[in-house]
Amino acid sequence: MAAIDCGTNSVRLLIADVSERSGVADVTRQMRIVRLGEGVDQTGRLAPAAIERTRVALVDYAAEIAAARVDAARMVATSASRDAENAADFQAMVLDTLGFAPEVITGEEEARLSFAGAVRGLTAQAPFLVVDIGGGSTEFVVGERDVEAAISVDIGCVRMTERHLRADPPTAEQIAAAEADIVASVERALAAVDGTRAATLVGLAGSVTTVAALALGLREYDPKRIHRARISAEEVAKVTADLLGRTTEQRLEHPVMHPGRADVIGAGALILRTIVERSGLDSVIASESDILDGIALSMA
Repeated sequence: MAAIDCGTNSVRLLIADVSERSGVADVTRQMRIVRLGEGVDQTGRLAPAAIERTRVALVDYAAEIAAARVDAARMVATSASRDAENAADFQAMVLDTLGFAPEVITGEEEARLSFAGAVRGLTAQAPFLVVDIGGGSTEFVVGERDVEAAISVDIGCVRMTERHLRADPPTAEQIAAAEADIVASVERALAAVDGTRAATLVGLAGSVTTVAALALGLREYDPKRIHRARISAEEVAKVTADLLGRTTEQRLEHPVMHPGRADVIGAGALILRTIVERSGLDSVIASESDILDGIALSMA
């Protein structure tokens, strides 16, 4: 089966053998930074150049899917595609490139798929608070085996960078403005899902896994070491302060830093730090299993 997740910052592909009983066994997992949501917060539209970057990535994914002769394929599109006035242009491009249309899902469906991918096989104490920090939005989900409450709020690493953290590195005033914006949304989300009752915080997506890699002191990005690593609140705060104090070029000195994430990782880390602080939990478990796994499982 093939699953594609197209978010505000990246488009990702998972081709896997999937069964209800044994779960997801990767054949290939790929990621391209395409910044589909570039400028959407200001203009309300997807930029033609961003649509073209996404098309180029999908051409390669289409070839991978054809070579694998998959039984089923599903693509979901999230925050940027929900927000854009010209989302129909994007959808037409996907249909022409892949041969099937993307599903522009709601924030609640995005949360449900992320939760399914994150908690399967997780042995930590329930209930779980699963947070998926994307480019344009962050999903908050609470549950044990199934989703009990979920909400999506419009804070993400790209959106917060474009809205507040415009200097390189960001100024103290810009960081304070971003933090105030993030705190308001995080507190609203936690109240909506009763997030403070959770026993375990699980964090998904590139901002979380990059912070985890930095906290672990990895010399190269290693998904096996990052997956389900527990990162303390103190470590999250330390990494966030370091990232916000660096320029984009200086962030690239970290060997685990993806070049397409360096300019927005400060905002992503700030969102994560705020969630950890406001949830009242003392650590976060980083997960490499996320919405892609949830999409694949939904086709099992």
